[in-house]
Amino acid sequence: MTKNRSWIPYLLILPSVAFLALLFIVPLLQTIWLAFSDNGVPSPANAQRMMADINFTRSVKNTFLLTIAVVPVQLAIALVMGTMVAKVGRGRETILWVWTIPLGISDLAAGLVWLSILQNSGYFNSLLLGLGVLERQASWLSYQTPVALFFAIAVAEIWRGTAIVMVIIVAGLNQVPKEFREAAEIFGAGPWTRFWRITLPLIRPALQSALILRTVLAFEVFAVVYALGGRNFPVLVGEAYTWQNQNQNYGVAAAYAVLIMIISLAATLIYLKAIKVDPERLP
Repeated sequence: MTKNRSWIPYLLILPSVAFLALLFIVPLLQTIWLAFSDNGVPSPANAQRMMADINFTRSVKNTFLLTIAVVPVQLAIALVMGTMVAKVGRGRETILWVWTIPLGISDLAAGLVWLSILQNSGYFNSLLLGLGVLERQASWLSYQTPVALFFAIAVAEIWRGTAIVMVIIVAGLNQVPKEFREAAEIFGAGPWTRFWRITLPLIRPALQSALILRTVLAFEVFAVVYALGGRNFPVLVGEAYTWQNQNQNYGVAAAYAVLIMIISLAATLIYLKAIKVDPERLP
């Protein structure tokens, strides 16, 4: 009887497989073919044109620098926020609700919020002028101030994306048995020792998931950069957008998309190797 029903699991996953094939696998294969073909013939021309692009090196550099600057800060802030929430009794839901507000704001809207703060006539300059720190308006988002522009984008990304990391961390902290921390406290372990020796190892699955998700999203950053810096701060997704919409060259845009995918997959594999997770610790 059981053998006659061995096909039921495959039938149950068939809709999911069909959905992935239709809306993910097929477009992915089409994008790869578009990136490595020219006039219907396999060709590296699009990849070569991408690498010859005047903004290619800058976009790769800016994307990696932004990722390296943003992701560790977000993880550190999320760990602090998650640890604080775990120790709160009453009002915990309210605190979580307030801290996750940025999750309900689109990337472009978040960029426009920070644009209103940091533009020449924005709130930040008005505050500094009112306090007498500045004698005239300062330009923070100009190509003439690349360092200020980079930090402005990094701060905006940290504000916008830390909440999702915190949610994952909080979920991981909820899986840590209280008995472990209580036993360590009884044996004289201090707060730092308890966090480093007990909490951190037990939330490895959450850390792994948070780092993979946030790093992949950091490599795909676009809307916040476009709102604050425009073409003054080229990134990989921004260049893909430019080649597709302004230059009307879908092959080079596809080459950028494939490059972003390769970088994201490489980062994911690095995290999977670096942060090993014991399957028995998975919730």
